[in-house]
Amino acid sequence: MCNLIQKYNIPGPRYTSYPTVPFWDIHSFSGKKWEATVKKSFSESNAKEGISLYIHLPFCESMCTFCGCHKRITKRHDVEIPYIRTLLKEWSLYLELFDERPIIKELHLGGGTPTFFSPENLQMLINGLFRRADRAEDYEFSFEGHPNNTTKEHLQALYDVGFRRVSYGVQDYNETVQKAIHRVQSFENVKNVTDWAREIGYTSISHDIIFGLPHQTLEHVLETIEKTQSLMPDRLAFYSYAHVPWLKGNGQRGYKDSDLPSAEEKRAQYESGKMELAKAGYTEIGMDHFALETDGLYQSMQNGKLHRNFMGYTASKTQLMVGLGASSISDSWYGFAQNVKSLEEYQHLVEHNIIPIFRGHILTDEDIVIRKHILNLMCQLETLWFGEPMQFKALPVVLERLREMKDDGLLEMTPYQLRITQKGRPFVRNICMAFDLKLHEKTPETRLFSMTI
Repeated sequence: MCNLIQKYNIPGPRYTSYPTVPFWDIHSFSGKKWEATVKKSFSESNAKEGISLYIHLPFCESMCTFCGCHKRITKRHDVEIPYIRTLLKEWSLYLELFDERPIIKELHLGGGTPTFFSPENLQMLINGLFRRADRAEDYEFSFEGHPNNTTKEHLQALYDVGFRRVSYGVQDYNETVQKAIHRVQSFENVKNVTDWAREIGYTSISHDIIFGLPHQTLEHVLETIEKTQSLMPDRLAFYSYAHVPWLKGNGQRGYKDSDLPSAEEKRAQYESGKMELAKAGYTEIGMDHFALETDGLYQSMQNGKLHRNFMGYTASKTQLMVGLGASSISDSWYGFAQNVKSLEEYQHLVEHNIIPIFRGHILTDEDIVIRKHILNLMCQLETLWFGEPMQFKALPVVLERLREMKDDGLLEMTPYQLRITQKGRPFVRNICMAFDLKLHEKTPETRLFSMTI
């Protein structure tokens, strides 16, 4: 395995989209083209499956140095109401594109720190969204909670407006690691917010754990998992730290590359952690996710309905996902669009009745076919190319790229099918890269992605 790690540990995308953001064709993209794909997708899917909303709440009171998300560091809470008003105004701009009331199936509050906002203001936001929208029968509302500032009032307020899933960022319980990533929080805080959510009635509680952090050892990871097992969250994201210090504004500059575990040490952290999670009753879901058999994510995998988008793995698919807020990304299936990142520019554009996107990509027919293959690999660990809908001109080239991985035992192939083996699971991103025509057509001049292992 060590030789394989050395061989395949290269920079690569996490494939929450295809094409990935650096390879979007921004030159042929326009706001009008984007709006046309939104209208098409909405008319095709709203009545059948509903739509998803992702809302980016960018404010944090302090900078976590492991984080690569777009955020604004401030302790001023007078920013809350103006930002919510802008979100609701942006939502109204999308509502003008729809020919009927939208049915919301999935709603996720991400950040930043959603619980930076007061419980009352979060309720105001959600109630404002639904003045001109309806809930799907099987809706799922979720949010990211910071264990240090999520109160019982936050949990109750969001529960009262339909939220049943919460995800807590744990990362690691070791104090040295916590200080390095500027995220010091006690086990007691995590236990409190987990217990409160259960008492209130949340049906899916998730913890995020990261391996490969600065100064992190195998013992630290196992101690964190041992403590996590004492709380038994319904699902876990157990994923590799993405070291991308060259990206502007992410704060990953408080430690040196030499402070990070090697690729082999990281893989040992993951494999040992995975074994402990399996002993506790967790099943690996797709890439870097685990769930108990009672959780909807596990059941979705068993039913072949697992989906992956910019929010990560989800238990169900919607064709249209609208992203609201600064830096949010939307997905109409036929196209992607990202909002401007500057808060001031975002608010200015929305105030002037402009959907605040600054870049995007309209998918070609070939893009859509390759996107389906990558989704299949990410969600089901296999894909088929039998039949016209799943074939594309460059398929023979892709199959040739996969041959060496097949020889290394990472996958099995027939004339019509590819299946990732157990040995190949750590290399899912590498296997998907073989299908990524954009990546192979234009090798980036600068480093864009974190390492795959």
